Amino acid sequence: MSAMLAETRPDEATAVVEAPRRERKRVVIIGGGFAGIAAAHALRHADAEVVLIDRRNHHIFQPLLYQVATAVLSPAEIAAPIRQLEVKQPNLSVLLAEVTGVDVASRTIEASSPGVGVRKIAFDYLVVATGMRPSYFGHDEFARYAPGLKNLSDAETIRAKILGAFELAATTEDESERARQMTFVLVGAGPTGVELAASLAHMVKVTLRGNFRRIDPSKSAIILLDAGNRVLPTFAESLSRRVTRRLTKLGVKVMTGVKVETVDDKGVIAGGSRIPSATVLWTAGVAASPIPKLLGTKIDRAGRALVDPFLKVVDAPGVFVVGDAASVMQNEHPVPGVAQAAIQEGRYVGRLIAKALMGRKVKRPFRYFDKGNMAVVGKNYAVLERGWLRTSGFLTWLVWAFVHILSLPQLQNRLRVRSYPLPAAAAEPPARAASVGLVVFHRPAQLTPGSYPLPAAAAEPPARAASVGLVVFHRPAQLTPDPGAAANAGRGHEIIPALSRHRPIKCHRPQKRTIH
Repeated sequence: MSAMLAETRPDEATAVVEAPRRERKRVVIIGGGFAGIAAAHALRHADAEVVLIDRRNHHIFQPLLYQVATAVLSPAEIAAPIRQLEVKQPNLSVLLAEVTGVDVASRTIEASSPGVGVRKIAFDYLVVATGMRPSYFGHDEFARYAPGLKNLSDAETIRAKILGAFELAATTEDESERARQMTFVLVGAGPTGVELAASLAHMVKVTLRGNFRRIDPSKSAIILLDAGNRVLPTFAESLSRRVTRRLTKLGVKVMTGVKVETVDDKGVIAGGSRIPSATVLWTAGVAASPIPKLLGTKIDRAGRALVDPFLKVVDAPGVFVVGDAASVMQNEHPVPGVAQAAIQEGRYVGRLIAKALMGRKVKRPFRYFDKGNMAVVGKNYAVLERGWLRTSGFLTWLVWAFVHILSLPQLQNRLRVRSYPLPAAAAEPPARAASVGLVVFHRPAQLTPGSYPLPAAAAEPPARAASVGLVVFHRPAQLTPDPGAAANAGRGHEIIPALSRHRPIKCHRPQKRTIH
């Protein structure tokens, strides 16, 4: 690894140190999200050096990130260390660094590692899978008061804001200030906004019930704003109407056709009216990371690189862009920026490069297979759209739960979360619960905002929090050691440690005693 990297001191000019001639080609993948990991996995049998670079040492399952923000799940349950990929893939190296420059002409990238400095890394093939970041549509000043939801730091920041608002509401004597603290505004009624609003409604009505004496969290106001004319604009209009009715039933006030004009410390101004709120959450828009711009290729309005049907950058041989960082057209329509599309694109590029290394040419362009769109709207309710099929309700929610559990980063995480969405079974007597083969116990929702080991980074502005993030994994899929019941509060129903370590649980029957 050291032979391929050229380190420079911060006060020196960056330079490439001549390395010995490489016998194998090098594939550099920027980004450890869905697309990046799928590309790396597709190259597991390739005769090449595969270098995966990410500014964080963990991969997160973003579809469940909103549940971390609302204290349903802990960060450990949706995260997995990226470095564990090296164990199963000998040709893969993982590097914790932030890419700051790309030179397509010299086929090198610049990467800044914490405590080391800037390095130059040469590549034969480059795969950019850097994902998206929140977009404030030219009003970046909103980020100070309205955090987005793209990583674990964002989720912890949002959770701290929500719980802190209730604490302040319980201590203030000013009724107007109390009402402001208990008003939550979400900007953007896409899948993230809808799921977060519904989960927040469940949190204030169920999770926090009985936790405060002076206030009633169920009286909180949750307002979902969107400039469009309906929620979930990418879904069918019939499903949007069902979701609106469901949100209203949960206590969420939906306001569509309303444009947010100002976000400050007092709340928001939307449609010319002031909405006092201490917690404003941004779930409206996204933009690509700055890496595609560094490639010198054409980009769309969201900053995504325009690629050809083979996901290649035009006039840049061996350079690919996949996932949310790429603008891919299919049948004159853009490929949606969802996890399944990112996985399929990453897998396609990985296989394409593997074939190119063997001297084979790929003639078939990328084709996205649409498995359908899903969104969960609170407990026991979800919507699904796939072609002509449009369903909603409890059975659809079961499908959603099954799909998401299978997609979690690690088996341990699947076992932990699998017992969460079954409160009815867990509430039964132990003898009944044991009959299904799982030993579970109930923990109330995690209400302490400081369990994540990066509180300083999470408290900083979003631009700073987005820099290199390091999470120490004390155990597989475990971000923090268990300090006791107080810190473990709220992870739902969790399998006991003996089962999660795949060791059988032996039950000994008590011996009968004879009384003489």
